[in-house]
Amino acid sequence: MAAGGPPAMDDRDDKGGLRAALGGLTTRGRSFLAAGVAAAVCAYVLGQGDLLRVGLLLAVLPLVCVTVLFRTRYRVAGTRRLSPSRVPAGAEARVHLRMDNVSRLPTGLLMLQDRVPYVLGPRPRFVLDRVEAGGRREVSYRVRSDLRGRYPLGPLQLRLSDPFGMCELTRSFSAYDTLVVIPRTEPLPPVRLAGEASGYGEGRQRSLALAGEDDVIPRGYRHGDDLRRVHWRSTARYGELMVRREEQPQRARCTVLLDTRRIGYQGTGPDSAFEWAVSGAASALVHMLERGFAVRLLTDDGTSVPGEGGFAGSTQDTAESAGLMMDTLAVVDHSEGGGLARAYDVLRGGNEGLLIAFLGELDDEQAAVTARMRQRSGGAVAFVLDSAAWVHGRTPASDAACERRLQLLREAGWTAVPVRPGTDLARLWQQASHQGSLTQSAAVGGTTGGTTGFSGGWS
Repeated sequence: MAAGGPPAMDDRDDKGGLRAALGGLTTRGRSFLAAGVAAAVCAYVLGQGDLLRVGLLLAVLPLVCVTVLFRTRYRVAGTRRLSPSRVPAGAEARVHLRMDNVSRLPTGLLMLQDRVPYVLGPRPRFVLDRVEAGGRREVSYRVRSDLRGRYPLGPLQLRLSDPFGMCELTRSFSAYDTLVVIPRTEPLPPVRLAGEASGYGEGRQRSLALAGEDDVIPRGYRHGDDLRRVHWRSTARYGELMVRREEQPQRARCTVLLDTRRIGYQGTGPDSAFEWAVSGAASALVHMLERGFAVRLLTDDGTSVPGEGGFAGSTQDTAESAGLMMDTLAVVDHSEGGGLARAYDVLRGGNEGLLIAFLGELDDEQAAVTARMRQRSGGAVAFVLDSAAWVHGRTPASDAACERRLQLLREAGWTAVPVRPGTDLARLWQQASHQGSLTQSAAVGGTTGGTTGFSGGWS
């Protein structure tokens, strides 16, 4: 990922002009100017000609430095490259900066500074001694954040200084980059299906398997098509060569539901229950995509990524869709809604395949809504966070309330697992498999005349 300012930067192009350049006087330059003026005044009062010459020298020197630095024709180009541009929380990214002197004159002393948010670390500064005409300098620094989010980097700033340190002028490039810090993910044990373990329908059923010979929708012949796929009946009907459409394997579907209700979680910070739920949803998304499932992210407010009714992994844009879901999780925050009704409405169409939910605290009403979601999916597993235990520790009252909610979900057909502070998701993933076999029945979208399914269990 590359970015930078304008192709070149001319130090003379400043709206403030020379007046702004005078504002760039350093403490040393201001001291020289004040000392020169004071010496000149004393020389006038005392009638000392030698002191007047000294005063004029002290006052003129910083003014000359300002004028020379302001009129110096420096033209430089800067670029920034992030490696990588998307990192998990707690991981480091390296930022590469490159400065090119595109003028015919060598530069003087350059101080390079990049603006970064405080959460990424201290502001990096570099000193470039001299860049010859047509020369290049490259520097780099590292950034790291324990908090997920989108963080702007830039704009890049250059600080020009004269050899005497009397004046410093700052010029800024206009462009900036964005570092995306996504939630941490954990490797999860695989899910073994009765059919294909990669997430395709059992026996790799195809979209045209339910259509008869007369129901095949042909398309025009294209250069390179196998002549064995020519559909002669359609060729005779349309008067041009027609071939059968390519049959595509159908992927099993999985919906990852993330409960973001503010009232469902207590506490804040990287170790809070909400951050654990976000990290768990990210881990589940990555795991199911790796297993070959078509996956989507659903939140309690009904927001579906990617798009309404879409699933990542069912098209050639799998990587782009997966990146979009991770970017969404990087900035997801608490919702002000109090219920899961909107998420239930999205699932009301049924045939949504496997449903994996990360839920905060549920009252009786929301537990009932969640229980009804099981009817809209082929299989369902829920990780229910006892948020009070994350803040106040485990108490008999909180244990009893959590167990009551879990029992309600289990009676509705969910595989419900309680989440306690300090428990890693991989262990809970195994615990869910030990509670019993999870039957999954995923509908394959776009099939004519019926649906195909699959079944499987947690291993």
